[in-house]
This record gives sequence, structure tokens and C-alpha cells, in this order.
Amino acid sequence: MKLDISKSWSGMSICEYKDYKNLRKESLRDNMTNTELVLNMLAEVSTTEISRNEKPQGLDKSRDVAKRGGSIAGNARKDLEKQLGKKVISKSNSKNHELLDE
Repeated sequence: MKLDISKSWSGMSICEYKDYKNLRKESLRDNMTNTELVLNMLAEVSTTEISRNEKPQGLDKSRDVAKRGGSIAGNARKDLEKQLGKKVISKSNSKNHELLDE
């Protein structure tokens, strides 16, 4: 389910996201900016609330809920990027010298 959530909000699978940030064994979450963390948390909490409300039965229905929950954060990301005029998913990580909370 985490794959579906991540793909829906960020446009990348967890492996693709880690590659984008040039991470190997490091935690993706520990290498996210504040904005990325908030969007990830929005995706997770949205998925949890939809799941509690609908009580999906089976893998297919649970995956659908995960995608829908992730898309809520994906829409928020796209709206924010439109307002800022730049991408909010960053290559920044704890190994490079850019601040993660820029």
C-alpha cells in the first residue's frame, strides 16, 4: 500500500524517490524536506481516514483507497507548486549541504 500512496502523491515509487535523492540504505523519511514530510503525512492520514470510513475488503479495494488518499496530497502538491512556480520535491538529503527545511 505504501507504494500506491507514495506514487499517488509524489509521482514516484519509494525506490524511484530514494534514487532521485541519491539514497541507498538511508531512510527516505529522514531525508525529506518539511514540505515533503507534510505531504507524505497528509497522504497517509487521508488514506487512514478513508479506510476507516469505507472499511475496504480485499487487496484491490485497499489499493484503491491508498491511491485515493495519496492523490489528495498529490493535488495539494500540484496546487502548491503552481502557486510557488517551482517543484516542491527536492533532491536535498542529509548527505548534501543543502538544508532539508529550506
